[in-house]
Amino acid sequence: LENIRDRQVVPSVKPGYLRPLVPEQAPQQPEPWTAVMADIERVVMSGVTHWHSPRFHAYFPTANSYPAIVADMLSGAIACIGFTWIASPACTELEVVMLDWLGQMLGLPEEFLARSGGEAGGVIQGTASEATLVALLGAKSRMMQRVKEQHPEWSDTDILSKLVGYCNKQAHSSVERAGLLGGVRLKSLQPDGQRRLRGDTLRDAIDEDIRNGLIPFYVVATLGTTSSCTFDALDEIGDVCLSHGIWLHVDAAYAGSAFICPEYRYLMKGVEKADSFNFNPHKWMLVNFDCSAMWLKQPRWIVDAFNVDPLYLKHDQQGSAPDYRHWQIPLGRRFRALKLWFVLRLYGVENLQKHIRKQIALAHLFEKLCTSDDRFELFEEVTMGLVCFKLKGSNEINEELLRRINGRGKIHLVPSKIDDVYFLRLAICSRFSEES
Repeated sequence: LENIRDRQVVPSVKPGYLRPLVPEQAPQQPEPWTAVMADIERVVMSGVTHWHSPRFHAYFPTANSYPAIVADMLSGAIACIGFTWIASPACTELEVVMLDWLGQMLGLPEEFLARSGGEAGGVIQGTASEATLVALLGAKSRMMQRVKEQHPEWSDTDILSKLVGYCNKQAHSSVERAGLLGGVRLKSLQPDGQRRLRGDTLRDAIDEDIRNGLIPFYVVATLGTTSSCTFDALDEIGDVCLSHGIWLHVDAAYAGSAFICPEYRYLMKGVEKADSFNFNPHKWMLVNFDCSAMWLKQPRWIVDAFNVDPLYLKHDQQGSAPDYRHWQIPLGRRFRALKLWFVLRLYGVENLQKHIRKQIALAHLFEKLCTSDDRFELFEEVTMGLVCFKLKGSNEINEELLRRINGRGKIHLVPSKIDDVYFLRLAICSRFSEES
C-alpha cells in the first residue's frame, strides 16, 4: 500500500495470462517461502486491479485499514466457525454488541437493537445481496403464514404463485436476483424525475396487483442507488408498507456509512417503519470485506424460515443467545465482529466521521471542476462520494471519452446508463485519495 500510487490501476493482461506463469501441477516436495513470496509480484500483482489506488474511481469503494487487516488475521488464527453460541460464545456475543454499537452510531431506532431487550438485533452477513435475500425469505415466510390462517384450503404453491415484491427500477441487480432465488416475482417500478421511488407509485402498483388477485409481501427501498446514488422516499414508502402489512427492507449498502454523520440522517427519515435495514461497513467504513451489517426487528420469521435442528447442532444454552446460523444462508461464519471492534476502537467514531466527510468533500471538489468547465455537465446531484458527469453531447462521445481514460491505465472509471443517457461515474474510493 505504501507504493500503491506507482502501480497501474488496471492490469494490462489478457484472459488466460496466469496459467503459463505457474507449473501444470502442484509440487510434490515443499518449496521455500522465498520462492512463494517472489511469485506474488510475478504472478499475482501483475494481474491485480488495485481497488485502493488513489486513482481507482470505479464501482463503489471497498474498505481497507490496518486495524481491520490485523483483526482479520486474528480471526484467521482463532479460526472458529461461529454457527451456534456454544461453537464459540465470544464470536456470537461480540457480534451482538458490535451491531448495537454500530446501530447507535447510525442513529437507528432502538427497536432494531438487541439492547432494547426484545428479540431484535443485528447480524453480520457476507454481502448486501445476502441480506436482501434473507429479508425476502423472512417476508415470504411471514406472508405465507398469514395467508394460510385466512385460507387454510390454499396450498403453498397456490400462495407462492400469487406473491409479489417491489423495488425501484434503479435498485441493485441483487434485488432481482433475490426474487429469482426466492422463487417469487419482483416488479421494478418507475422512479420519479430525481430517480427516487415514491410512495404513490408503490401504492398504485400494490392496488392494481391486489385487484388482480396477487399478494404483495415485500418492498426494498434503496438508499444510495448503484448507478447514481439517489435515495428512495423511505418515509412515503414506509407508510404504504405499514398500511398493507408488507415487509419493508432498506438497502443502504454504500450510503449507509454516511449516517454516522448526523447531517446525513435526514436521508433515512422513516427508517422506523422498516422491518430490516442493511448497509456495508466493508464499502465505506474502513472494515475490509466481508462485513455487511443487517438489523431485524423480528428475526423469528427468518429463524422459522431456515430452522432445521439436527441433534449435532443442539446445545444446552439454546434460546438464551442468538444462534446466528438461523439468521443467514450458509451454516458457517467467520469471526467478523473482531474487525468491527478493532476499527471502531482504533479509529473512534470521530475519525470515521472525518473519513466520510473528507471523501464527500473530494466528490464536491470534482463536482466543482466539472461545473466550472463548460464542456461538461452533471447527470445527478452530488450527495455522497459519487459524481455522475458527462461531456455535453451524444452517448458516443462519452463512450469514446471513457475508452480514452481507461485506455491510458492511469485512472479507472465505470459508466452507467439511465433512460438511454450514458454517463461516467467517479466514485471516491481510496483512503489515499487527496485533492492533488
